[in-house]
Parts: sequence; C-alpha cells; structure tokens
Amino acid sequence: MARYTGPVCKICRRESMKLFLKGERCLSDKCGFERRPYPPGEHGRGRIKESEYAKQLREKQKVKRTYGLLEKQFRGYYQKAARQKGITGENLLRLLEIRFDDVVYRAGFAFSRPEARQLVRHGHFVINGRRVDIPSYRLKVGDIFNMAPGAKAADRIREAAGAASKAVIPEWLEIDSKNLTGKVTDLPTRAQITMPVHEQLIVELYSK
Repeated sequence: MARYTGPVCKICRRESMKLFLKGERCLSDKCGFERRPYPPGEHGRGRIKESEYAKQLREKQKVKRTYGLLEKQFRGYYQKAARQKGITGENLLRLLEIRFDDVVYRAGFAFSRPEARQLVRHGHFVINGRRVDIPSYRLKVGDIFNMAPGAKAADRIREAAGAASKAVIPEWLEIDSKNLTGKVTDLPTRAQITMPVHEQLIVELYSK
C-alpha cells in the first residue's frame, strides 16, 4: 500500500503543530518543529492570508496526517461518518480514534502512531485472544487487547508502556500497563478527544 516516506518533521511544520509522528524525538530538543516552528519552504516565514478553503484544507490535512491516512482512506471514513446518526464531524473523529493502531498508541504501548501501526501489522497484539494485524480494525466496547504471547517487540512495548504509565490514559480505555492489557470500556466522546481540530471545517470542505 502507498504511504508517505518523506521527512515527517516537515509535516508538523506545515500544519503548524506537533503531530508526534516521531515518538520520543518529538519530546526532545531535537524536534524539528521546536527548532523551526514555521512552514517549510522558501516562503515559510512570510505572512500568508488564508482563504476559507485553505483553512478547511489545513484542518483536513492535519487530521489525515495525524492518523497516517491516504486521501481515499480518509474520504471513506468521512462517508461512513456522514451515514451515521449524530454529528458528522464527531462521528469522523470517533471512527479514527477506535482504529486498532490508534488504540494501541492511546494505551501507551507505542511511542507514536506510526510505531503502533508497525507493531499491529507485525502481529504483536491480539484482540479477545485472536491475533489481529489490521491497523484499521475498529474495536468495539468490551473488546480486550493485549500483547501477543512471544511477541518479538516485547521489550520495546514494555519500554513504551513504562514511559506512558505517567501519562493520562483516555477515560474510555482501561489499561493494565504491568500486564500490557487494555479494554475498551466505552466509545470516545468529543470532549475526550483532545486533538486540537475544528472538525466542522472538514465537514464544510467535503460538503461542497
């Protein structure tokens, strides 16, 4: 499957916020966004007056890049959200939050979403006792996930879990960092999704 392979620090600079795509590096003084907090390119430091369309596009790109999706995938999620009952923008964020790779990251079992995606793809986690290697797999309330027995990345997962034990775990997840086990206790509400994004702008963009 196609994926972005360029410098990820440029993505954060383009979106004018940290997307935490490089895990531990994003928390250090080596973070590219901290050193150059302006858009990349020759005119990055200049003042640019954004049109309404540009603002909508930037919000969409911010969310798409945060979750590591391609345009076709992201549009698919939007279409699913639009068909569901409730507010489309909130439905969209909820669908993205309950992806397996994002849940692994939110649980603190990986330092970044890209790393969580790789761990899932390599079969290092199971859901309800069954090995699942699909990052986009949507978890349901009551699903229990944990590190697969004999996972080769066990040390890395434990290291991430140890670092995350001091972090705030989302209220809709119940995590046992010692045994590397998690449970989805509820679906995330908009108030529990802390990413700074104006999802209504995305809805307006796709509604044109």
